Amino acid sequence: MKKFKRIFVIVMDSFGAGHAKDGAAYGDDGADTMGHIAEKHDNWKIPNLTRLGLANLHPLKGVASDVYKRQPLKGVTPAEHPLGYQLVLNEKSCGKDTMTGHWEMMGIYTTKPFVTFTDHGFPPELIHELEERTGHKIIGNKSASGTEILDELAEEEIATGHMIVYTSADSVLQICGNEETFGLDELYRCCEIARELTLKDEWRVGRVIARPYVGKKKGEFKRTSNRHDYALKPTGKTALDALKEKGYEIVNTLFTDEWYSKEKMEERGVVQIPLCFLAKSLENMSLCHAAYFCKGWENARGCRLEHDAAVAYGLDVIYEE
Repeated sequence: MKKFKRIFVIVMDSFGAGHAKDGAAYGDDGADTMGHIAEKHDNWKIPNLTRLGLANLHPLKGVASDVYKRQPLKGVTPAEHPLGYQLVLNEKSCGKDTMTGHWEMMGIYTTKPFVTFTDHGFPPELIHELEERTGHKIIGNKSASGTEILDELAEEEIATGHMIVYTSADSVLQICGNEETFGLDELYRCCEIARELTLKDEWRVGRVIARPYVGKKKGEFKRTSNRHDYALKPTGKTALDALKEKGYEIVNTLFTDEWYSKEKMEERGVVQIPLCFLAKSLENMSLCHAAYFCKGWENARGCRLEHDAAVAYGLDVIYEE
C-alpha cells in the first residue's frame, strides 16, 4: 500500500448519503441529506466532489437502490473514473450524536448513547444550579435552531443580561452570548461552569458549546468564529493516540485536542483564551500559501485579524462567493 506523508481528515457533518440500517430506531428512516438537496435544486453543481466520486454513492453499485432508499442524484452524473474511493458506512456505536460518530471514526465504540434533552429541554434542577453558579437568569431551554433562537431571544438577552441556553437533537448544551454586551470571557466562564455541572451522569451531555454572536436587533444577528466546544474526553485510545505513539504530528485546526483543554491551558498560564486560539490560527497560516475566508468573516474579530495578517504577509486571499 502506498505511504502518504500527510493525511487530511475532513468531516462534513449533517451531509449524509442516505439513512443508516438502524435509522428508524432514531427517527431517521428515509434520511438522505445529499439526495434531498439535489431534489430541491434544479441546477446543483458539485464538480469537485463529483470528480472525487461522491455522486457514485447514489445508487450503490451492485446493490438494489431501494435497500437504503437511495436513488441517483438529480442533475448530478456519477463520475465514470472517480479520482477517489467511495463507500457508505453504517455506524456500529449506539446513538446518533455527532461526537459518537466522530469518536467511532477514530476507533472508539460507544455502547451507551449520550443523554439528550431534545423533547423537553434541561431539567429544572440543572437550570437552577446553572443560574445560581453563573449569576444569569436562563431563557430558552429548549431544542432550537441556533439562528432562529437568536431572532427569538437575543434582543432580550442584550437588554437584560439573561443567558440563552438551548439544545438540539445532539447531546449538547449550548449557550449564546453577544460579544459586545455579554462578552467572550463571560461566555466562556459560564460554559466552563456548565461543563462541570454536566459531568453528572444524569446530565452528562457530550458537549457544552459556547455560541458567540454579534448584532443588535432581529435580522442582524450573526454567529462568529469564536465558538468553543467543551467536549467530554474520549473514553479510550483513539487513532490519533496511535499515530502520536508512532511519532506522527497531529494538527487539529478546531483546537479541540487536549492541548486546548481548560486544564492544559491553565497549566501553561493562559489567561486570554481567544488570543491562544488566534496564535494557533496564525501558526497554521504560516504553513500555507493561501487563506480562504468564508462569508461573514468580517463579522468576527479573530477572522479580521487573520485577514489582516494574510494580506500583510502576502498570502493569496480567497473569498467565498
